[in-house]
Amino acid sequence: MGVYVDNKLVYVVQGGSLNTTLSLTPGSHDTVVEASDLCGSSSKLSVPITVTAKTEVWVNSPSAGKSSTVPAFVASATTTCASGIAAMELYVDGQLIETEQGNTLNYQAALSPGAHQTVVLSRDNCGGSAKTPIDLVVVGLSNTFTNLQASPTWNMSGQKAPYYDNCVDHTEPGACDGVTYSYNRNIASPSLTGSATQFNLGGALPYSDVLFWNHLIGAFSSQNLPDIDHKLIAATKNFTYDAYFYVTSYDEVHTQALEFDINWFLNSAGMTWGTECRLRGGHVWALWNNIDKKWEATGIPCAPMKDAWNHVTISGKRNDDNTLTYQTITLNGKSVVLNKTIAPFWVPADWYGVTVNYQMDGDEKQTSVKSYVDKFSFMFW
Repeated sequence: MGVYVDNKLVYVVQGGSLNTTLSLTPGSHDTVVEASDLCGSSSKLSVPITVTAKTEVWVNSPSAGKSSTVPAFVASATTTCASGIAAMELYVDGQLIETEQGNTLNYQAALSPGAHQTVVLSRDNCGGSAKTPIDLVVVGLSNTFTNLQASPTWNMSGQKAPYYDNCVDHTEPGACDGVTYSYNRNIASPSLTGSATQFNLGGALPYSDVLFWNHLIGAFSSQNLPDIDHKLIAATKNFTYDAYFYVTSYDEVHTQALEFDINWFLNSAGMTWGTECRLRGGHVWALWNNIDKKWEATGIPCAPMKDAWNHVTISGKRNDDNTLTYQTITLNGKSVVLNKTIAPFWVPADWYGVTVNYQMDGDEKQTSVKSYVDKFSFMFW
């Protein structure tokens, strides 16, 4: 997909969705969004716009209201000052906590539970300023599961190429032959807490995967929240998956992808916020399409550090019409606003609950690989 401004191509992204912010000069512009498929066809939509010059701060994330403990602040600013914006500042409860040069701000804050007054402020090179306040109420411990990596109740299954269903669900002998998998808790090194979990994948069948999942709310809850009357599940609309992961240089080279998923099920509606960091697959993020049941590359880079701990935060929302929205991905403090909405999929009527997944995908040789997860928390409200 591409964006043309005044007949000039200014932005291109691989895949079937596009989400970006472009800086344009004041005045009228002919803009066109064009999609080209792999069969040589294309389609386009003309979007004429008029850009007005004014001083303002635009906050793309977070929205005012309830928030996780690690909200991603993504903002930009415009100004009538011919010399442009000098810096962007983030204030929390009157205290300056971050300054970034230029007209954008991208910062993941760590906030304590409770109410907070936050302000994003821009300062231009002419002595002017503008600001946008965002009042937040950060959810507390009652809405947070912590240290999930150390849970003894992880489920796991191989997923054999080319169908990728859970082999443990098959009754025939040898259903999981060709893929091996396991996990080891209470790993002291590498670890941030002294209690990391090592996840392992191997075998002989190329491009096979392992899926690890944990039931948090509802049926088979590992957190003592069976929610038999389904009231908690029905009321929960916001989710934040927050974890640290570690991949060695060797394992990074031989891992096709790492996957971080949120799942919600109730009343025959299923939602998966599937978020995949493709390593051998091009070092980009991909999102799961619930309807077409396929991964879609975003074009957004995903380049985790090797031999080091990486912090990933994924936020999703269930909307009033039971569609789901991918909101933000944050890797090592830098966030991307997605705002991609998609319909749910059908599940059996007796499925109900909230679960999280961690998945590892094998390479063309099904090389034995490992990765580590620590400080894994999940917030819901």
